[in-house]
Amino acid sequence: MTNTDNQPHKNWAGNFYYNASQVHEPQTVEEVQDVVRQASQVKALGSRHSFNSIADTAADHISMAGLNRIVSLDPDQQTVTIEGGVRYGELGTYLDAEGFALHNMASLPHISVVGACATATHGSGVKNGNLATGVTGLQFVAADGELVTLAEGDEGFLGAVVGLGALGIVTRMTLKLEPRYDVQQTVYLNLPMSELEGQIDDILAGAYSLSLFTTWEGDSFAQAWLKQRVTDAGALDSAPQFYKAVLATEAMGPIADVPVENVTQQLGVVGSWHERLPHFRMEFTPSHGEELQTEYFVPRQDAQEAIAAMRTIGEQIAPHLLISEVRTIAADDLWLSPCYHQDCLAFHFTWKQDWPAVKTVLPLIESVLAPYQPRPHWGKLFTMPAEAVQARYERLPDFQQLIQKYDPQHKFGNSFLESYIYA
Repeated sequence: MTNTDNQPHKNWAGNFYYNASQVHEPQTVEEVQDVVRQASQVKALGSRHSFNSIADTAADHISMAGLNRIVSLDPDQQTVTIEGGVRYGELGTYLDAEGFALHNMASLPHISVVGACATATHGSGVKNGNLATGVTGLQFVAADGELVTLAEGDEGFLGAVVGLGALGIVTRMTLKLEPRYDVQQTVYLNLPMSELEGQIDDILAGAYSLSLFTTWEGDSFAQAWLKQRVTDAGALDSAPQFYKAVLATEAMGPIADVPVENVTQQLGVVGSWHERLPHFRMEFTPSHGEELQTEYFVPRQDAQEAIAAMRTIGEQIAPHLLISEVRTIAADDLWLSPCYHQDCLAFHFTWKQDWPAVKTVLPLIESVLAPYQPRPHWGKLFTMPAEAVQARYERLPDFQQLIQKYDPQHKFGNSFLESYIYA
């Protein structure tokens, strides 16, 4: 159950090496409990798609890879319960075959469900909440090794869902489902940014899930990816233009050197929800690989002003970018979600893997977005001071009380939580 070779383990992108002295590989919940009881410091290790130290520990890591089973499907309640190591691609394939679907997917089907929910990762859509909004229940091992089960309506549930790994090791999670559906994906090229003036809300609501890609140079978004839900009537006609953007006639990748076979099928070809809502296919290397990522959330009501602010620094950030993506997420009630009680516009940045250079431009982005009170993605790179981050979360004191209840000695702590959550 335990890997003690002391070889360094790095994250997915290769920019961060974890400091764990040993990695445990439990196959059962009981084995997770045993590790937690004996450990002085311990953290869960999922699909390793965080870019900062949020999942780091200097002591024991618990790999969730062996806990990757679908526990149960309840057709009547339309829920599914999974173990902590299940990834979205695997879950999507299973659910689709059973006639069910999730409300949305992340860009990468390679990431773990529990890890994505713990950091409020998201898909896109003005009516779609982040992935964590699909959670109806969870089970985790608290610091004393005992199992805690919380469900919708329970005290503390809305704080525990986006838990940042601070409350315990999540071993099971229950998600709400809906009947399976099909999606078609079309790409439009060169959407003039001037088109956003006076009609930005209509543009952002132009598809079930919509992403705008740019390097922040020039006067247009290079690509607009529209993912539309398809009814029984069949495929929708793809208009030749989308607000003066021109329909692409061949498959496109968001990043120039990413092979198009890596991306999910486009050109309006109808397919299952789990094969169209992500940007990348499960069977290929996701995104660019060697990259860094950053993301900031601002209120959607400030979308047009915030986009205009970003354009003023385009020349300074473009040399370090692979691509930037703009998308929307609906408001929710989860205490540490960046979309807590506000519809959001997210600015996502996929950087070249050059941290010294990226570190110099992040404060610039944070400065131009400062009037809109940005909230950074918990698992990505940012330089905002802790007091600024904490000021964005009115329920942080309540979350700190949850930590006191389930981990009073900070067994699940690390430098990230010390900086941004505990203080």
